Amino acid sequence: MTYYCDLAQQAIEKYIKEGKVLSVPKEIPVEFKKKAGVFVTIFNKGELRGCVGTYLPTKANLVQEIIDNAISAAVHDWRFDPVAKKELSQLSYEVSILSKPELIKDIKKLNPKKFGIIVKGQTSGHSALLLPDLEDLDTIEKQLTACLTKAGINSEEEKIAIYRFKAIKHR
Repeated sequence: MTYYCDLAQQAIEKYIKEGKVLSVPKEIPVEFKKKAGVFVTIFNKGELRGCVGTYLPTKANLVQEIIDNAISAAVHDWRFDPVAKKELSQLSYEVSILSKPELIKDIKKLNPKKFGIIVKGQTSGHSALLLPDLEDLDTIEKQLTACLTKAGINSEEEKIAIYRFKAIKHR
């Protein structure tokens, strides 16, 4: 496990066990002082248990971004009940550090193994994000269709903007 995942695990365990938010250490490694979007994904025995994040930075540094998104993934992912204490020993974590999203005009510049995507409806304002290299989303068409479905956008009825980004995944 990496420092990224250790940090996510510590944040979740402190919050679930004590109801307290993990403090940002006074001394943090230099690479954690930067700002970036972060997604924290939680798995229980290999199955998705929660995934929440920010595609642009919202906090002062990566440590704070990871802590806040880890807690949100554990207790605020609307698709799942909050993580229970009895589950903690069964969980594993993935922390994805995102590059700044780049607007693209040609879907041929997508690659679902290399890039995640964000779609935004121009009139509805609906949007969704998919991280790169997701199981079963191995073509541009599958990735784009899944993201549009997640956003509730019908691309035949609404103009969309597509952004791509890279993610460095720590497991």
